[in-house]
Amino acid sequence: MKRKKTETTEIDIGRETRLELYRLQVELRYCEKRAYDLFLQNLVKGTSHLSLGQEAIAAAFGVAMRPGDWTFCTYRGHAHTLARGASMAGVLGELMGRQCGLLGGKGGSMHLTDVEKGAMGSYAIIGAHLPVAAGAAWSAQYRGTEQVAVCFFGDGTTNIGAFHEALNFAAVWKLPVIFVCENNLYMEYTPISAVTAVTHPAADRASAYGLESIVLDGNDADEVYNTAVQYMTRARKGGGPALIEAVTYRHSGHSRADPAKYRPEGELEKWLERDPIKIYRERLLKLGFAEGTLKDIEDGTMRKVEEATAIAKASPLPSVGDIEKNVWADGGAAWRN
Repeated sequence: MKRKKTETTEIDIGRETRLELYRLQVELRYCEKRAYDLFLQNLVKGTSHLSLGQEAIAAAFGVAMRPGDWTFCTYRGHAHTLARGASMAGVLGELMGRQCGLLGGKGGSMHLTDVEKGAMGSYAIIGAHLPVAAGAAWSAQYRGTEQVAVCFFGDGTTNIGAFHEALNFAAVWKLPVIFVCENNLYMEYTPISAVTAVTHPAADRASAYGLESIVLDGNDADEVYNTAVQYMTRARKGGGPALIEAVTYRHSGHSRADPAKYRPEGELEKWLERDPIKIYRERLLKLGFAEGTLKDIEDGTMRKVEEATAIAKASPLPSVGDIEKNVWADGGAAWRN
């Protein structure tokens, strides 16, 4: 995928950064696969939304962001939360409704949050987090902290009013916020192309707000990383927001209840050939990275997943007495906690 207008400045990605990009993609893939296994064991209650196949976006931004930056994501937010350094045991525990979960087992799959790591929540209401991300960016601008808010959303969100309102506000105020559309071609069960008047649902609307039209290959971690660094650096210096459309593909259905039979025959197989982890592993080998080095990363990650799984399984369910804790925003919170 090529940018429609502006080319990204190429950044010299060093050896350690490349290894971290690969490690993080593998961690996100292995953890989500484990979440699926736990669901099949009836240990994950309710539904959840996996981002298998979309790891390059979360990993690249996770590596590019500073510790003080903020991530806002959708209900498909496991990977983005993990990419900011949230505990894997905390994520799996939350999916399983256990006390060790990031939210004590009370938030579940669609509300993962780790404020200390800058993961400012997964939002189940489509588009609800875009104005919130703009507000966070406004606070950073006001305080002069050089923090950047990065807001991830799906292609379907581009047809929601909050998308246009947030972009307009961010552009007018030149806020340090990066809006990232993860265009996986489907808004739930409907092809985005069937209900949208433009080819690129995010990028083709950018000019309406005076922003560059940016389309990139969301399965190429290097391209996403280069783009993230460039526009986040610009935002920190007062250059204002960016709207990035990263074209990708989810390997599974919209949620656990979706067998994805609406996809044309052969489409999934075509995209599996462009699996972001497969692409990146092959690239690293061509660049001279040793097979053993990559295998060590993979084996170490699997051990981490096994350890996190054991912790989550051993953690007890929340106490009934905790049901009214951490749910009040006013003075009532103090005595309830």
